[in-house]
Amino acid sequence: MAKPQVVVAPVLMSKLSANAPEFYPSGYSSNYTESYEDGCEDYPTLSDYVQDFLNHLTEQPGSFETEIEQFAETLNGWVTTDDALQELVELIYQQATSIPNFSYMGARLCNYLSHHLTISPQSGNFRQLLLQRCRTEYEVKDQAAKGDEVTRKRFHAFVLFLGELYLNLEIKGTNGQVTRADILQVGLRELLNALFSNPMDDNLICAVKLLKLTGSVLEDAWKEKGKTDMEEIIQRIENVVLDANCSRDVKQMLLKLVELRSSNWGRVHATSTYREATPENDPNYFMNEPTFYTSDGVPFTAADPDYQEKYQELLEREDFFPDYEENGTDLSGAGDPYLDDIDDEMDPEIEEAYEKFCLESERKRKQ
Repeated sequence: MAKPQVVVAPVLMSKLSANAPEFYPSGYSSNYTESYEDGCEDYPTLSDYVQDFLNHLTEQPGSFETEIEQFAETLNGWVTTDDALQELVELIYQQATSIPNFSYMGARLCNYLSHHLTISPQSGNFRQLLLQRCRTEYEVKDQAAKGDEVTRKRFHAFVLFLGELYLNLEIKGTNGQVTRADILQVGLRELLNALFSNPMDDNLICAVKLLKLTGSVLEDAWKEKGKTDMEEIIQRIENVVLDANCSRDVKQMLLKLVELRSSNWGRVHATSTYREATPENDPNYFMNEPTFYTSDGVPFTAADPDYQEKYQELLEREDFFPDYEENGTDLSGAGDPYLDDIDDEMDPEIEEAYEKFCLESERKRKQ
């Protein structure tokens, strides 16, 4: 039987191996694989292939470890032009900022590709183009933070993706040491400024989520440089709680964040004797893993034995940020992880803490 002729899109791809079906991840429910097996003469476009893989990761995040290497190898045979690399960056960026809870997976994917894609054109390698794409959104942060609801929602998704990038994007130095990107650290500081300068409820909720995600790592990095940025951020939070016209529920979220930070972000001091970290011997092993919440507001991480099932349920929830009335009530019907544990009335402990907080802040102001 005659071998099917390969037709390749001239701008986006170079010719792939005759074994191209093997490039598709195992368990991958792709129409394109089936079409090839049926004798289709055309390969899909780069956009189709990448988008299909991104959707696959969204539905089955546990497949990342087993399938990312083959995906990167395929891209190395396919992404051979500046335009193709730009398109790849844009596809991943859009998925990470528009699909609920894909920001963490998107950041891991970006880190892997930044170290394994071989193309490095004059316009910049994968990581450089990714950071340029993020800078495009970053430069309009002030307008976005005070924009309409749709604009702010898109901005919040970008902020949280940048937080995940800061935690997951590894920069290898000339002597082999691995560090985080300082430019992202600076960017997150300015994004927090933009959020707190426009203290609407959804902006403050985004700031709380970002600090719960990155606060411990940011504070450690700033302390190493002798900076007091986290102290300044906590002071801004105190000012918001006292002065801003935000809802009571959001003020309680901010107070709980201050309390979390006062407990060293909930971290437990590990033993000084060095041992390879495992979930059994290191209480901080899962600290940098994202925390998700079920529809009932129950937190879970990758350490949870029912992680896969709970994560799949979470994906079926439609909105990344629920809609809130002015008093912070969820209109969507899906619980918000940061608000579900808040009753209509302040519990006595929170109310007492709030009163002490106000008195202490007032005392500091008069000094």
